[in-house]
Amino acid sequence: MGTLYLVRHGQASFGEDDYDVLSPMGRQQSLRLGEYFKYKGITFDAAFTGTLQRQIDTFAGICEGMGLSMQAEQRPGLNEYDSHAVIGAIHPHELKKPTTPEEYRGHFRLLRDGLAQWMAGVVSPRGMPGYTEFVCGITDVLDHIRGTYTGNVLLVSSGGPISTAVGHVLGTSPETTIELNLRIRNCSLTEFAFTPKRHMLVTYNTLPHLDAPEHASWITYA
Repeated sequence: MGTLYLVRHGQASFGEDDYDVLSPMGRQQSLRLGEYFKYKGITFDAAFTGTLQRQIDTFAGICEGMGLSMQAEQRPGLNEYDSHAVIGAIHPHELKKPTTPEEYRGHFRLLRDGLAQWMAGVVSPRGMPGYTEFVCGITDVLDHIRGTYTGNVLLVSSGGPISTAVGHVLGTSPETTIELNLRIRNCSLTEFAFTPKRHMLVTYNTLPHLDAPEHASWITYA
């Protein structure tokens, strides 16, 4: 039986012109996770990322923390949905950058509603695939992994694909998948056990590498 370690990218640049850039904290989180894997003696037979820079750089930080050089296969199906396009599909007016807690809550209320309508096929966010195609991009990678490997595999992606993978394995409702998505933390670990026939959820959204009190401020969501 193999183990698939699904890692959400480190903290990116929420609210900035280019979200797809790791913040200094995101880089620290990635390095720390790699150090944790090294400490636990965890090695990987293969690795996968999407093509987004924050995913690629998180993988690079993990490798640096582990003190090794490893190549990852890049799969576009592991890329995140476009949150701006999702919100724009239901709220066509331009939103200003959120700066207050209430504005942040309003942003995520719109995102939750937009995701629900996209998943139900009610709206088609600009430049994005339909939800069924989005799911297939993720499950194709899962199927490849369980059909090819028997040891440890690392997958670095984003909150949407990881929560969708969990929802697929557990058969959750769209509403539950959205809630899983909006609660996932940066550089968190989700573990699947897998056989050639199926994946099984072991843990979700854990941060064993940030358990120490000195890392309490490293726990982030964006």
